[in-house]
Amino acid sequence: MKVRVFDTSDEMGLAAAKLFAERIRSKPDIVLGLATGSTPVRMYDALVRVAKEDELDLSRVVTFNLDEYIGLRADHDQSYRYFMNEHLFDKISIPKENTHVPDGMASDLEAMCAAYEEAIEEAGGIDLQLLGIGGNGHIAFNEPGSGADSRTRVVDLTSETIRDNSRFFQDESEVPRQAVTMGIASIMEAQEIVLIADGAHKADAVAKAVEGDISSAVPVSFLQKHPNCIFLLEREAASRLSPGVLE
Repeated sequence: MKVRVFDTSDEMGLAAAKLFAERIRSKPDIVLGLATGSTPVRMYDALVRVAKEDELDLSRVVTFNLDEYIGLRADHDQSYRYFMNEHLFDKISIPKENTHVPDGMASDLEAMCAAYEEAIEEAGGIDLQLLGIGGNGHIAFNEPGSGADSRTRVVDLTSETIRDNSRFFQDESEVPRQAVTMGIASIMEAQEIVLIADGAHKADAVAKAVEGDISSAVPVSFLQKHPNCIFLLEREAASRLSPGVLE
């Protein structure tokens, strides 16, 4: 696992954007795994700028998002489809039909989850996966206790995640209690993984991810087993790491 540290969140986001742009130039039909949340916004803002400045061709890029709330329509302003359209898809030259987000309104959620896994496989698998990290060590909505063999599925959100995400809603009672998420096994099959994190509130989870025991109690720790994973961290998020792990 590689670790790079940046002085600011904007520098971290730009570094992630440049890495993604480089991979897109190398493989124009690349399959990207994408994340939502406040931290990825910095990366998406930078990627939009880089794509315009470099006239990056995104017409053949295919994307799969990690997760979606259950019970929110795609046009709900807190759905992850809405988030991706607002922060990335509507600002770059990617065909909407090439972008995939789990359907939290599906009448048969189990069948939708199976179809999502099949769609990833049919696309050739994910080449480059972007991740954030939760304060309790979750990645996507794989909460503590998620197994290494988990796949795309319906999950119950923990009270901590509901509380953390309530800042995006008018009231905590409006936060959905369930979500669809790619599983740990789904994520680990990506050819390359980039995790980004900023803020002192992520420092403990980052330290456990990089230097702690590999355990389902800290789902992000499974990334230690991935052969091609890099953490791009703002300095405060890296504050509890041992100096020896830094690149």
